[in-house]
Amino acid sequence: MKTSLVAIVITFAAVAWTQQTLTQPQTQLAQAAQPAQPAQAAPSSAQAPPQKKEIKDPAEYNAYVGAIQQPDANGKISGLEAFLNQYPNSVMKEDALEVLMSAYQQAGNQTKMLDTAQRVLQVNPNNLRALALLVFAKRQQAEAGQSPQQNLASAAQYAAQGLEAIKTAPKPEGMSDADFDKLKGQASVIFNGAAGIAALQNKDYEHAQAYLKAAVEGDPNELRNVYPLALADLTGTPPNQVDGLFFIARAANLAAGSPGQPQIENYGKSQYVKYHGSDQGWTDVLATAKANPLPPAGFTISKYVPPTPAEQAADLVKNKAPNDIKQLSFADWELVLSAGKPEDQDKVWSVIKGVPLQMEGQVIAATSTEIQIAESQDDIEQKRADIILTMSGTIPDRLMPKVGSSLQFEGTPTSYTPNPFVMNMDKGALLTAKKPPAHRRPSTSQ
Repeated sequence: MKTSLVAIVITFAAVAWTQQTLTQPQTQLAQAAQPAQPAQAAPSSAQAPPQKKEIKDPAEYNAYVGAIQQPDANGKISGLEAFLNQYPNSVMKEDALEVLMSAYQQAGNQTKMLDTAQRVLQVNPNNLRALALLVFAKRQQAEAGQSPQQNLASAAQYAAQGLEAIKTAPKPEGMSDADFDKLKGQASVIFNGAAGIAALQNKDYEHAQAYLKAAVEGDPNELRNVYPLALADLTGTPPNQVDGLFFIARAANLAAGSPGQPQIENYGKSQYVKYHGSDQGWTDVLATAKANPLPPAGFTISKYVPPTPAEQAADLVKNKAPNDIKQLSFADWELVLSAGKPEDQDKVWSVIKGVPLQMEGQVIAATSTEIQIAESQDDIEQKRADIILTMSGTIPDRLMPKVGSSLQFEGTPTSYTPNPFVMNMDKGALLTAKKPPAHRRPSTSQ
């Protein structure tokens, strides 16, 4: 199982939805299969409305009506199974199966309910209720760790079929326009949610964002879609950070009171700081997401833009006296002299040029009259010389520094090249361990 689905499943488990919450869409969709009342062939010349299904056999009619009018689920199951067995080609077969599907749900028999949904699709591959129930159940099983890849793939397949079916689905007989729109809306949320989760699992971020956004627009209070949408936005290529931060804040609000809420909010806050540069304003985003189901018009979050090296250099020497500049680390000098504006470079160079400095660095190469030294931490790690020290005299063989060793020395800056940065120093002298350098190598560079 891929990491993305594992992470989603773990977080969903942490949120600790109840079984009642998880099965609610199943209940709504299955119970929406209201018994269809067929017309019975009239003995006279009067004809039933042409759009209404008609059972011409009185015995078949009585068997169907008797089954769907049973007062309890088990009675309906028994009556409808008998009806379907006796009249396998009835004009009311799809309607009977839908009612049977609902009866199995009411009886708590999910296996038979899903089996019946498959039977419905054999009659009508575009039946919205059956497709929605299958999609919901397969996704739920995947999130519960039951053959997750297989069940998620099945959910995605049924979801794709359902999204196509919605486009041309005819309104069921006897259903009002309002109820039909509600059915399509509920089914659309389920289809888009499952399709989005499957796309996210496959790192198809473009489709994951599109499907999950459609699901959230249909039901902005469904955490099972809001949280994955936030992940799709925040981790996508390219990411959609502003919307992602809104929806992760929305998810944190929807998960309030659950064990998983701190995990979601902490993740959201860390992503906010990464994008914005600080946590200032995060509580405002949480409040906005709590009050608005979707990002309100004009909602935005400013992105932190790190200062350029030139801006960092200017900040280093801003309002500093010459003595303060002299106390900066060598790495600070290097940053200003290599990336700063000319006026900032002059502030540093006018302070240290021609002034004897005691320092410490690492030997990169050495001869009897010249030593190449890495002084800043970055250059030490890259084994690149940033100082060329010309000695005042010849170094005795017994004092010749070894490559890679730490060296304490004194030298006087005479010139430098900004890129790659190298400072030339003369009047070089080796310092003994008893006389530590006045200007030690910094631990880090800017």
